[in-house]
Amino acid sequence: MAKAWTTWSRWFLAAAAGMAGLLLAFVAVLDPFGMRVVAGRPARPIMDINQRYMYPQLVRSGRFDAAVLGTSTMRLLDPDTLSRGLGARFVNLAMNAATPWEQAGMARLVRTHVRVPKRIVWGLDVTWCEPDATDPAKRLTPRPVPEWFWREVNPLDWPRVLNLTNLEIAGRLLAYRLGLSRERIRGDGYEVFTPPEASYDLARARGHIYAESGGKPVETAPLAVPQPVSEAERGRWRFPALGWLEEEIAAFPQETQVLLVLPPAHLSAYPREGSAEGQRYAACKAEIVALARRHGAIVADYAHASPITAEDANYWDRLHFRLAVAARFAEELVAIAKGEPPLADGAARVMR
Repeated sequence: MAKAWTTWSRWFLAAAAGMAGLLLAFVAVLDPFGMRVVAGRPARPIMDINQRYMYPQLVRSGRFDAAVLGTSTMRLLDPDTLSRGLGARFVNLAMNAATPWEQAGMARLVRTHVRVPKRIVWGLDVTWCEPDATDPAKRLTPRPVPEWFWREVNPLDWPRVLNLTNLEIAGRLLAYRLGLSRERIRGDGYEVFTPPEASYDLARARGHIYAESGGKPVETAPLAVPQPVSEAERGRWRFPALGWLEEEIAAFPQETQVLLVLPPAHLSAYPREGSAEGQRYAACKAEIVALARRHGAIVADYAHASPITAEDANYWDRLHFRLAVAARFAEELVAIAKGEPPLADGAARVMR
């Protein structure tokens, strides 16, 4: 009996190891995350909606010489518009809820694989101004990017991709190769992730915009009398993530034009002007402008009251604008990057 059990166990372990080897080979051959992609080799079709896993291969492919960085507030910038207007090959690498640490990692990846990037358009949400933005607990989201995605892949990394999720993505890629499916995100990182415009409902949108106040509009006008803030409190204001930002901008070649963008969220998403938090945010924006000027970058500030940010009908929720705004946003950023003035409605404040 003992001998039979030993024999069965050996066969079971051998079968399990064989199956694991076959599954690993399946993922490795299809390579859905483009781990074998290097300059000159095309990236794999993007079959996963989690951009964190899919975008590094776009950078390593060598196909692009300009990039959009940021969070979902920058994802509706169409690389085609930027590429045509600015004479570069843009890829949109903005990721949903990307932390400052993740964005800095993507910037380093671009710098590593693109010898002299022509242009960087980097969206800076209010998260860059948080006092604890650099805390270890805030570096990653619940869907973290494996750190080895940001460096050269070596053979020891391959076993790490063997899990049920990656098998699913490999299966999707196989379906694409067989003509049974289509890519989830365009090959330059662009995706219209908002609902169809035909389904837009202003009442529902307002429910999302003002969700934190029970669906009722909140007061967004500047305070008539700013809240008092002591000098001691101002002295304690810290924006530690801006150190990462400056480090990454300074490391780009001088030939790289960097455009820092404070994207146009709904006005209710920003601290109220004149409040203590609003004054702190203004101080953070002033530091962003100062560091940009130290390194020859441009700042386009949309994070204030304007015909874009104050209009509920421009948004699906507090952060995500509609496609008409996205088109205007992209075209205006092209003009700003070329040294032309923004539109006269004051939505963009440009500092050079």
